[in-house]
Amino acid sequence: MYLIRMKNCAFFARHGVLDEEETLGQRFYVDAVLTVDPGDGLERDSINATVDYGVAFKVIEEIVTGKRRFLIEALALEVAKALSLRFPQIVKAEITVRKPNAPVAGVLDHVEVTVAWPE
Repeated sequence: MYLIRMKNCAFFARHGVLDEEETLGQRFYVDAVLTVDPGDGLERDSINATVDYGVAFKVIEEIVTGKRRFLIEALALEVAKALSLRFPQIVKAEITVRKPNAPVAGVLDHVEVTVAWPE
């Protein structure tokens, strides 16, 4: 097994419970830690036999910039499932979504959640 880590993938989107979050939108940051079964792809040095992280980025982008989710937890789960479906070599996908401008009554850097698929 080996890991692919994609850090701080940034997207503008409109997720959240409040109507203002949909209206105004904000930047979201996504990390993906993918545990991959190498099969013989590493020995063959073949991009087609492994996880193409350029394609993985596009999968993440399509979901994050797509339809609105109320919960970033639901967003993270959908990304994890989609990556696992697109790349059967992924044994486990851990997706972290950060929301820097979470509407809370206080000062914080960001709110983040991490979801693993399969659990």
